[in-house]
Amino acid sequence: MTKTALAIDLGGTELRAALVTERGEVAGFAATPTDARGGPEAVIAQMIGLVEKVRSAVPEARPRGLGVGAPGPLDPEAGIVVDAPTLSGWRNVPLVALLQQRLGLTVKLENDANAAALGEWRFGAGRGTASMVFVTVSTGIGGGVIVDGRLLHGRRGLAGEIGHMAISDRPVRCACGSTGCFEALASGTALAREAAERVRSGTAPALAALAGDAPVTARHVGEAARAGDADALALLDDEARWLGVGLTNLLHVYSPERLILGGGVGSLLPLMQGTIAQTIRERAMPPFRDVPVVAATLGSHAGLVGAASLVL
Repeated sequence: MTKTALAIDLGGTELRAALVTERGEVAGFAATPTDARGGPEAVIAQMIGLVEKVRSAVPEARPRGLGVGAPGPLDPEAGIVVDAPTLSGWRNVPLVALLQQRLGLTVKLENDANAAALGEWRFGAGRGTASMVFVTVSTGIGGGVIVDGRLLHGRRGLAGEIGHMAISDRPVRCACGSTGCFEALASGTALAREAAERVRSGTAPALAALAGDAPVTARHVGEAARAGDADALALLDDEARWLGVGLTNLLHVYSPERLILGGGVGSLLPLMQGTIAQTIRERAMPPFRDVPVVAATLGSHAGLVGAASLVL
């Protein structure tokens, strides 16, 4: 069998594992809801169970190791999860050492957004570039930066927290505690907030009908926009302008060959591409205006594929 590696994507809601080939193909997959309140020991036991499940499904595979994508902040060189706010009790957890002990495999750790960036760079929409920025727009905004063929880590692996660059002086509070962050204005949470305001004011009947008794979400906005609803399309136009502002900053700071948009809101790129491009033309210096903004191609497997590539 071709070279393979195991991968884990540690999310606050779902824990996912896969066996990935050197071509970036997912040869085996398993997932389970994360026991986020159970503490490190409970979640590590879940990880080991999923790894064994994936390995038993492809018994002929001889994986070279295990790559783990986890929420930060974390220290990839030390193999320590410093503080995972979506997981109870995860403070300075030596995850690499614990997994190596129990699985007898080489283990590599990386920030989950960085892992997804690696996946897209090596096997997806960033293939063939030396410098690119991956931006995932979903509940929050995260990303990973490849510069001159290397993943940018910075001090303690904390580089690339692009969701928390300030892009406005609007007093919109971000989950990080600051105001005016890219995430506070352009994430799926921000899009849902703006949509909810329209629903409350009675100016978005289609969105109100889609949501019913449940809170309106970015997913509802996307569904209504694809059906041609004017209110949803207007919301996406505003979303695209904020994305364009943030992406312009990334162009100026990192000078990538390509900007890659992923995540749930990122999948709506075809409906936002024109406004994003216009905003970049208006705000970017001329040498940066021709950099393409493209959709991610690996979908929900980007983090797994990238984590596996850490050991392939």
